Amino acid sequence: MRLIIKQKTFIMKSKITQSVIAGMVATAVMTGFMFLAPMIGLPKMNPAEMLSSMMGVPIMVGYLMHFMIGVIFAAVYVYLFNPKVHISSKLVKGVLFGFAVFIFAQVMMFIIGKMMPMPMAQDNMMLIMLGSLIGHLVYGIVVALIVPAYAVQSEKFTRTSHV
Repeated sequence: MRLIIKQKTFIMKSKITQSVIAGMVATAVMTGFMFLAPMIGLPKMNPAEMLSSMMGVPIMVGYLMHFMIGVIFAAVYVYLFNPKVHISSKLVKGVLFGFAVFIFAQVMMFIIGKMMPMPMAQDNMMLIMLGSLIGHLVYGIVVALIVPAYAVQSEKFTRTSHV
């Protein structure tokens, strides 16, 4: 008699772990891009500085908020977007997700701007929007590349010796 044992292998253990890791890494990459943006002709962009100045808190709190938002959006990707959007290309899926995050961020900035004073843009607003779009696309791509495809768990069948 042969026994066939069904074994489940979990990738990155849990969706929470996937969300935290993808969110932190993608936010760090996006932030790095935004710091390098002036080297390619885009205006200086620092989302943490913008958040901290809007809220009247130290810049470190702005960074903490920025990374928390990044983890929350990565959780949206892990729990909602990844299982529902069936696109095989991680690059295309990441671009689509990054664009959705960009649109959401712009809507939220508009709403927040109506509720409290916002720092005035010192550069060309179109270039700022372009930089923000590119940054969010980079974020979405990095999240999509880190998070496994929806099959979060794969099944392997292993054989054991005769019993």
